Amino acid sequence: MYYAAPVAVLIEELTKLPSIGPKSAQRLAFYLLKVSPESAKNLADAIINVKDKVGFCKICFNITEEDTCEMCLDFERDDSLLCIVEEPQDIVALEKTCSFKGRYHVLGGAISPIDGIGPEDLKIHELLNRLKDGKVQEIVVATNPNIEGEATAMYIAKLVKPFGIRVTRIASGLPVGGDLEYADEVTLSKALEGRREM
Repeated sequence: MYYAAPVAVLIEELTKLPSIGPKSAQRLAFYLLKVSPESAKNLADAIINVKDKVGFCKICFNITEEDTCEMCLDFERDDSLLCIVEEPQDIVALEKTCSFKGRYHVLGGAISPIDGIGPEDLKIHELLNRLKDGKVQEIVVATNPNIEGEATAMYIAKLVKPFGIRVTRIASGLPVGGDLEYADEVTLSKALEGRREM
């Protein structure tokens, strides 16, 4: 009732974004009102392009414009080493360390009964299918160091043990309750170097 209807709708949509509360949404909406129509259109076009052109890799479930991402097509990467992460942005964080030269598998989240997310909602079945060819010798579980990430790591370790594959967990050095995407390169590099058997 305080804003023109289009502004109210914009604020409501902005509050649906992660970490954007009503006050931040209001600030963003009023900022967008001030920018040129061209700038606003560029932002809208960028959002539409991402939704239209970007999908998930059919092998590792990283984001890509093609069926298969560049990392899965990179023949210089080590096929015997597979790093499991929760989300595609975690790959970016790990790649910035220049410490990992293996392959990746994106789960698409973590087990969280409170949020109604079970193992069947993640790309765990697809992970097990990737292990059947016998190429993978070590799995590095790089889920977030929080309750959900730890539960997911333990669940994966239990499933993978019968394959005879070494399962390691990234070492501490990352704050418990934190997310990989916010960690600096040195901390992530040390965490990878100090990974441990599960």
